[in-house]
Amino acid sequence: MKILVGYEESRVADEALKLAQMHARAFGAEVIVLNSLVQSATLKKEDIDKAESKLEKIKNTFAREGITCEAHASVSYQSPGEDLVNSAKENQVDEIIIGVRRRSKVGKLVFGSTAQYVILEAPCPVLSVK
Repeated sequence: MKILVGYEESRVADEALKLAQMHARAFGAEVIVLNSLVQSATLKKEDIDKAESKLEKIKNTFAREGITCEAHASVSYQSPGEDLVNSAKENQVDEIIIGVRRRSKVGKLVFGSTAQYVILEAPCPVLSVK
C-alpha cells in the first residue's frame, strides 16, 4: 500500500503527516510526501532549499518510526492539486492525505481549492484533515 501526503508547511499539513504515520503503521504502507511548488518569477532558490530541508527532516522522522518514506519537493507549472493528482497516478498510490484550510467562499472562488481539486480528480480515496 502507498500513501501520498500533500505537504506545505502548516499546522494542517503536520496533522496530515501524523495521520499518514498512523495509517502506515496500521496497513504496513509506504509514504510519499510531496511538497508542490509552483514555478514562477517569485519562487526563489531559498524557498526550494527550505522545502527540501523540511522534507529531509520529515523523511528522517518516518525512518525512526520504521516507516518507508520518500519525500520530494516538486517544482512545476502545474497547480499543487494537479501535481498531487498526477503524482498519485504515476506512483499508483492507494490513498491521498491532505490538509484543508478554511477559506471564505470568495477565497475559494478567486484562488480555487487544492483540496477540492484533489478530491474530485484523484484516482484513489482522499482523506482530508482540518
